[in-house]
Amino acid sequence: MTEHPEGIRQHRFVPPPGSTVVLLVRHGESMPEHPDRPHPLRDGHGDPELAPIGREQARRVGDRLAAEHHRGERIDAVYVTTLQRTHQTAAPLLAALSLEHVEVADLREVHLGEWEGEFRARVASGDPVFAEVLAQERWDVIPGAEPYDDFSARLRAGIGRIADAHPDERVVAVVHGGVIGHLLHLATGSRPFAFAAADNASITELVVHADGRWQVRRFNDTTHLPGPT
Repeated sequence: MTEHPEGIRQHRFVPPPGSTVVLLVRHGESMPEHPDRPHPLRDGHGDPELAPIGREQARRVGDRLAAEHHRGERIDAVYVTTLQRTHQTAAPLLAALSLEHVEVADLREVHLGEWEGEFRARVASGDPVFAEVLAQERWDVIPGAEPYDDFSARLRAGIGRIADAHPDERVVAVVHGGVIGHLLHLATGSRPFAFAAADNASITELVVHADGRWQVRRFNDTTHLPGPT
C-alpha cells in the first residue's frame, strides 16, 4: 500500500516475488460417449478427441489468452497432459503465440479404474456406486480407480515441476475437470468435490508462491464463451 494525502490506497493483487501464476484451462468438450463407439485408451485412460463444439471453445479461450498476452499479460509457456483433448485445446493458443507445448504427464485426469471409457454411461444409468462417489467425495470408491493419495501426490508433483521452471512467470496448463477440482481442494483445504464443476474451456487461476504455498485467485472464468447450449 502507498501513503497519499487522503490516506492509504488499495491496490490490485500483484504476484509476490518468485511466484508462478498458473492458468488452469479445462479442455474443450470432448466427443460424446457411445456404447457402440468406445473412446480410445491411452495408458489406460479414456482419450477422446474434441467434439466440434470443443474445437470452437478451444478457439475462443485461445483468442482470449492470446489477446491478454499481447496486452502485456505475458504467457511464458503452455503445458498439456498426455491426453489428446488437451493438445487439441491448446493448439489455437500455441499457434497464436508461436510456442511449442510442454507435456506434463502428472496432470492427466484421475484414473477411473473399471469405469474408464464408460464413466458417462455409468452416471446416466444411475449406477449406485456413483451415488457413493458423491457421498464420500472420493473417486477411488470406483473399483480399481486411482487412490486419493496417489492422485494428490502426482498433482502436487506436476504443479511443482511447473513452478520450479517458471519463477516470476505466467503459464497456461490445459488440464482436466477432475484435476482442477482436486488442485483447488488441495490449495484451499475445502471438501474434496467443492470445486468439481469447472466448465469446458474455463480458466482457473492458481498462484504458487516461492515458499510452496498455493493461492486460488479465480475459478471457472467463462466470460469468453457463449451461454449453455
